[in-house]
Amino acid sequence: MFKSVVNIFFPKVCYACLGTLNDNEDAICVDCRHDLPVTNFHFDNSDAVKKVLYGRCKIEHGTALFRFEKKSLVQQLIHGLKYRGYQNIGFVLGNWLGGELQELEAYRDVDVVIPVPLHKKKLRSRGFNQVEKFGQQIAEALDATYLDRVLVKISNNKSQTTKGRIARLINSDELFALEHSEQIENKHILIVDDLITTGATLEACILILNQAKNIKISIATMAIA
Repeated sequence: MFKSVVNIFFPKVCYACLGTLNDNEDAICVDCRHDLPVTNFHFDNSDAVKKVLYGRCKIEHGTALFRFEKKSLVQQLIHGLKYRGYQNIGFVLGNWLGGELQELEAYRDVDVVIPVPLHKKKLRSRGFNQVEKFGQQIAEALDATYLDRVLVKISNNKSQTTKGRIARLINSDELFALEHSEQIENKHILIVDDLITTGATLEACILILNQAKNIKISIATMAIA
């Protein structure tokens, strides 16, 4: 009764379409769940994510939950998460993708899930890493360890997407650093991020993580542009 009264005055809304949610809906309404452009890369054995990084760095597997387009439901979700602090979006999307990946042999041997980190200044400003809950839920689904203190961002530079490839390679070790590398030695690592576009940031992360001994790296993102 009390919950119903609260919902009258403070209705829960869908983070995608901003419509009012029913009592049995959480974060994303049923209609939007059906309309969201899922990729099914991991079910179809698609190399779409690998192709973004082809010739730049090696990954075992790569997937993205959605296809990203401007002014879309997916953009609404990611912007709500990053800029409006709707962290439950990360939780829901992590549960969604994690539940699918745990069905697949390719991801069952993942030992560690590592988020693409934020610089400490941006982390203080935003108050959270937008992929934290996403990564934590995937780690739980895969019975893997979530580690957010191994890969750290040490430069608050602008996005690497505006840089040429040579500049990115030269500056990659200035953007990220590896700490406590012994925690990931001989492990299969899954790097998680919100969006993959040019792959520049993920490339920089992979180059640094490859300083650890005998590791394998896979990628999972919320969306791919």
